[in-house]
Amino acid sequence: MTLLSELAALVNATLIGDAACGVSVVATLEHATPGAISFLANSKYRKFLSQTQASAVLVKADDVPFVAPGVTSLVVADPYVAFALVAQFLDSTPAVATAIAPSAIIDPSAVLGKGCAVGPNVVIAANAVLGDNVQLGAGTVVGQGARIGDGSRLWANVTLYHKVVIGKDCLIHSGAVIGSDGFGFANKAGTWLKIPQTGTVLIGDNCEIGANTTIDRGAIDDTVIGNNVIIDNLCQIAHNVQIGDHTAMAGSASVAGSTRVGRYCVIGGGVGVNGHIEIADGVQITGMSMVTRSLTEKGVYSSGIPAATNAEWRRNTARLRQVEQLFARVKQLEQQLLQLSNDGQAPSTED
Repeated sequence: MTLLSELAALVNATLIGDAACGVSVVATLEHATPGAISFLANSKYRKFLSQTQASAVLVKADDVPFVAPGVTSLVVADPYVAFALVAQFLDSTPAVATAIAPSAIIDPSAVLGKGCAVGPNVVIAANAVLGDNVQLGAGTVVGQGARIGDGSRLWANVTLYHKVVIGKDCLIHSGAVIGSDGFGFANKAGTWLKIPQTGTVLIGDNCEIGANTTIDRGAIDDTVIGNNVIIDNLCQIAHNVQIGDHTAMAGSASVAGSTRVGRYCVIGGGVGVNGHIEIADGVQITGMSMVTRSLTEKGVYSSGIPAATNAEWRRNTARLRQVEQLFARVKQLEQQLLQLSNDGQAPSTED
């Protein structure tokens, strides 16, 4: 158990209630039980404040009157950020690995820092370098000359190809493949000729890479992921892409080759980004959008089609098929109006 007074100090909260109460887990307002701490970040869930069984809640000052009697309030400016800090503090996720497993295969030339843990059947190739307190999950492969910074954790079956560089305190989830060949080919009379991908992948500090995400190595220059970039599951980052610091990318998004994504961008789920374009700092792209040109100004961009009833979708699709015909008719009418104007005959507005 952790005392609420300790958590209040952690998140710089004003505590209203029992400072000596202890909590051990985080939970939603609706499903919390005694011993849990919850939070309210969206006012539409305020009704659950008066019903929650949590021992404590993280709330804004305006929400304190709605908290159930007997529940301690930790009043903060941003409950969601405070919740993240508390959740980290109470995190019970097990270590990726706790020792050097006997079945691990570690090349004699590899260098392991202090406190490293290597799970079963891990392979660490020649000249690889692991910083202090690195954890590698079962079946992970670290390629020749790859480097992993202090405190980074790779869950089971992650693959790092040769010369890939991972920064400090990164978290890479199962099945991620980093440094595989980019999609580089030349066509000679109908036959595809492979272009060797001789760059690598450089990933900054404090990044998180989701499960089964792939990041291709550069063709000549490197693919570069900045600091504190978070990439969800099943994303594809092509060769020579550069992603700026603090950018977030949701599941199944893809970025084609040689595109530059700025800092503090947010890319929604299922977004496709064309190759050889630039996206400015602070751009937000909503889910299922297709980006085909450079976005040079900060803002929110969309092109995805929201779901509709089948009947509505069929009507809209039928109308869409008539757009070319309607365009031709409008063009014809414009020409007729222009001709009438040239002839000095203004179109009549009378019935």
